Amino acid sequence: MSEAAIKDFLTHLSLERRLAQATTAAYRRDLLQLEAFLHERGLPLLEATASDLREFLATPGWSARTRARKTSSVRAFYGFQVAQGGLAEDPAHRLAAPRSEQKLPHVLSQAEVERLLSRPDGSATGLRDRAMLELLYGSGLRASEALALRRQDVDLEVGYVRTVGKGDKERVVPLGRPGVAAVSRYLREGRPRLGPPNRVKGPELFLNARGKPLSRQGLHLVVKRHAQAAGLPSSVSAHTLRHSFATHLLEGGADLRAVQEMLGHSDLSTTQIYTHVTTARLRGIYREAFPRARRPDAEFEAK
Repeated sequence: MSEAAIKDFLTHLSLERRLAQATTAAYRRDLLQLEAFLHERGLPLLEATASDLREFLATPGWSARTRARKTSSVRAFYGFQVAQGGLAEDPAHRLAAPRSEQKLPHVLSQAEVERLLSRPDGSATGLRDRAMLELLYGSGLRASEALALRRQDVDLEVGYVRTVGKGDKERVVPLGRPGVAAVSRYLREGRPRLGPPNRVKGPELFLNARGKPLSRQGLHLVVKRHAQAAGLPSSVSAHTLRHSFATHLLEGGADLRAVQEMLGHSDLSTTQIYTHVTTARLRGIYREAFPRARRPDAEFEAK
C-alpha cells in the first residue's frame, strides 16, 4: 500500500507538476526515509499522526535546509493523498517548515574595494569600467539599475543618481566625489571613443566597445576581470559591491532606515541583514586586535 502511494505521488510530480528529475528523486528519498522511520514503530505510511511526523522531522543531525526540504516532501505527499481520497485527514497540515539558515552576504573590506577600483586603466573601456565600479560601490545600485541608467539620470553637479528599482519605484541616491569624478571623466574622455566615431549613440550611460548598450553579461565580466586582477575572490560580483556599500555605511554610523531608502528595499527586515554582517565583522576585528580577547580562558581560571 505504501509503495503504491509513493509511486502514484511521484508520478504526479513528474507528469502533472513537471518537476525536475532531481527534485522528484529527492522527494522519493525523503519518503522512503520516512517510511523506514515509521516501520520501526510498526506504523504504515498512511497511518502516521502529526506527532509521528514531527518526531521524524526532529531527527538530529540535519541542517535547517535539509529539514525544510523534508518537511516540504512530507506535506506535499500527505496533501496529495487527501486530494486523491486516500486519507480523510491530513496529518501534515499543521507542520511548519523550519526557518532556513540565513547566509550572510560576502562583503569586501574597504582596502579590497580600493584595490578593485584602482585596476581599470586610462583606455576608453578602462574609464568606463572605473566609472561603473565607482558608481556600483558609491551608490549601491543593482546591476540592472546601473545598466538602465541614462546620461541624464546622473547629476554630476549635485552628485546624485536617479534610478527606478523593483516595483517601478524611483529613488534618488547620493554619489560621492570619487564617483562623480570617475563618471565625469568617462563621459568626457571615454564614452566618445566607444564604437565607430560617426555612430549615433543611445541614451544609455554605459556602452560596450562597439558603442552599444552594455549587457548584463558584459557588466558581469568587467567586475570579474578586475576582481581577478586585484587578487580578490572569484565570487565577487556587482552585488558584492552593493553589499559592501550597505555594510560600510552602517559601519560608518549611517541610520538603518537611510540605508534601506538608498538600497530601495521595501521592507526594513531585508536591510537588517547588514547589521548582522557588521556585527560579525566587528567581532572578528575585536578578536584579532584586542589583547584580552586573545588571552586563553585557562589563564583567567588559574588566577
